[in-house]
Amino acid sequence: MHPQTRLARFEHHTEWPLAAVALIFLGLYSWQILLEPRGPTGDAVGTAMRALYFVFVADYLARLYLANPRGKWFLRHLFDLAIVALPFLRPLRLLSLAVVVDVFQRAVGDSIRGRVIIYTACGGVVMIYAAALAILDVERHVPATHIRTFGDAIWWSITTVTTVGYGDLTPVSAAGKVVAVVLMVGGITLVGVVTATLASWIVQRVAEEDTANQAATGAQIDELREEIRRLAKLVTDDREPAYGEVREGF
Repeated sequence: MHPQTRLARFEHHTEWPLAAVALIFLGLYSWQILLEPRGPTGDAVGTAMRALYFVFVADYLARLYLANPRGKWFLRHLFDLAIVALPFLRPLRLLSLAVVVDVFQRAVGDSIRGRVIIYTACGGVVMIYAAALAILDVERHVPATHIRTFGDAIWWSITTVTTVGYGDLTPVSAAGKVVAVVLMVGGITLVGVVTATLASWIVQRVAEEDTANQAATGAQIDELREEIRRLAKLVTDDREPAYGEVREGF
């Protein structure tokens, strides 16, 4: 079997199981950030998160192995490499949440407009929630910060992802600013997807209306042609003398 076919089959069979793993990973991260478990419970949550994260690492390595050519696939998926490699550096561990959004994108896909809408809605919710967890993780213990509760984090995440940016809550730590930049880029991308989807829907509706109008116009033209042929036949029949009338004229 061709390696590229093997890669496509592998991605098809693993996309939804990976999405389930991503949800579990996000749930454990939520537990870790919101409840801050200590002692054996905290150690167990951390161990489970690391085990789940290695599933994403194994997925990346498997796709790299099955890709053909590998060099081209590697260059085209540098972002995938970043989101599985950078979180091993502890200051950048919050980037591990990017793998959740990436897995959902691969699972839902963007082949048709309906799936794009689903991905946009789900991706937007996951992005806001994950960014709120990340900003709360890195900001709440900073002395000069204003983001100290999950409610503050959610409000900040919504105003940032929608590019509103009221400025009442802003990150002050370097890690918090990294989260903000990532969320800003994600928000712009999300708005672009929504705009493109809406534009595509409008273009399709206009095209459908044009097609319907052209079909109606064609039918009307055919009816007029048929009516003209019928009238022409009637006129011809009225002007043509009968055989007996021609004989009497002689």
